[in-house]
Amino acid sequence: MPEKLTGKRFAILATNGFEQSELEEPRKAIQEAGGHAEVVSLHQGQIRGWQHTDWGNSVPVDVTIEKADSDHYDGLVLPGGVINPDKLRMDPEAVEFVRAFVQAGKPIAAICHGPWTLINAGGVRGRKLTSWPSLQADLENAGGHWVDQQVVVDQGLVTSRKPDDLPAFNRKMIEEFAEGAHARRNARAPAAE
Repeated sequence: MPEKLTGKRFAILATNGFEQSELEEPRKAIQEAGGHAEVVSLHQGQIRGWQHTDWGNSVPVDVTIEKADSDHYDGLVLPGGVINPDKLRMDPEAVEFVRAFVQAGKPIAAICHGPWTLINAGGVRGRKLTSWPSLQADLENAGGHWVDQQVVVDQGLVTSRKPDDLPAFNRKMIEEFAEGAHARRNARAPAAE
């Protein structure tokens, strides 16, 4: 993985209640591969993580959503945690930020409950993906094809189910981030029901 991402920048979109390991480990993997990762959030200052069943550590916010420009990033990470994506999908600027990555065909890595935000951003229809099991019906109702696998890759969209999947998730995330945008995604028609 060393230096695969040199010169590339990635946004990690999160707010209070993100699953601790699902932000910290992908950020570390990006940095170890030579990339630059920035935490984008709804407010400046710090956001606090969730560690399994209780509050975890705080991380500094690098850029607020109102100042973040998707054009400045080569890919996007959407950590899970129940609270985090539920708040993000209710914020119009956060949804638009994610939608910009979807429309540009830039790689997106979403784990656990992270795909919830993708639903609101129109990034699920016709896509094969996985998530925390409780999101299965939500993702299928949004037109996605949900499977129960450790990691799923569909033209730049990398998804995994839970923190235990992080090693596989990070490997595939780095591969897709190194590959870059998928132009074919924009022309892709929704799958027939």
